[in-house]
Parts: sequence; C-alpha cells; structure tokens
Amino acid sequence: MKILKTNEDTINYGIKLANKLKAGDILCLHGDLGAGKTTLVKGIATGFKIKEKITSPTFSLMNIYKIKNKQIKNLIHIDTYRLESEEDLIDIGVEDYLGSSDTITIIEWPEKIKKLLENKKTIDITIEHTEDGERIIKCGKN
Repeated sequence: MKILKTNEDTINYGIKLANKLKAGDILCLHGDLGAGKTTLVKGIATGFKIKEKITSPTFSLMNIYKIKNKQIKNLIHIDTYRLESEEDLIDIGVEDYLGSSDTITIIEWPEKIKKLLENKKTIDITIEHTEDGERIIKCGKN
C-alpha cells in the first residue's frame, strides 16, 4: 500500500512501476471515476519514454503506444468504461495483445471483461481516494 498526495506523486509512482514491469504483464486498474487511473498510466508511459500525449481511450476503447525497448514493443491502454460487450474489444483485436510476449497491457475497468481475462496472469492495482484528497494505491497479483 502506498499513499500518494499529488498527481505528480502518482506520475512518479507510475514511472517506478514501469521499471518493474515485464513483457506480457497485464495491469488491471480498479477505482472510481477520477481516482487517478489515467494519471497512473501517464506515469507508466513516461517510464517507458513514450512522448505521445496519454489520454483515456474511453471512446476508442484501446490506444496503442510503441515502445523502443528490446523486450517490450507496445504499451496497450484499454478503457472498458463505455464497453457494451467483450465482443467489441475482440473485434478491434485485443486478443492479439493480452499477455503477448512483447506487450504491456493496462486495463481500466477490467471487471467488464472478466471472461477475456480468465486464465491470464494479471496484476491488480486499486486506487482509492481519501477524505484529504490523497490516493491510496494497493497492488496484488492474480
């Protein structure tokens, strides 16, 4: 468990997390709207030296960012908040990336695609707001 006081703290936490991630990792981000999930993704992207502006793929469902790394070639950012069915993600090729040996996949609202994540090794990250506006981040593996 880690307590983060500012958006900058969340970005820095993401940068440190990026250094620990391995190709094939699937991060499942849990938390309410506005909890800081996309801010954390921005930090992870910064850790991988991605220069593109990171935005939540709320309407496109999935953003793909290229990484210049020997083992990791792609950072996939998925947001299922507005997802109608798992089939919509399958139709845009998500299965090519989930657990792929050269990809890190980050999923916001993963509870909406439980079936797609069955039998996949995932890392659950929960972000909660405190009454003082701080964030509590908890990590665990499945």
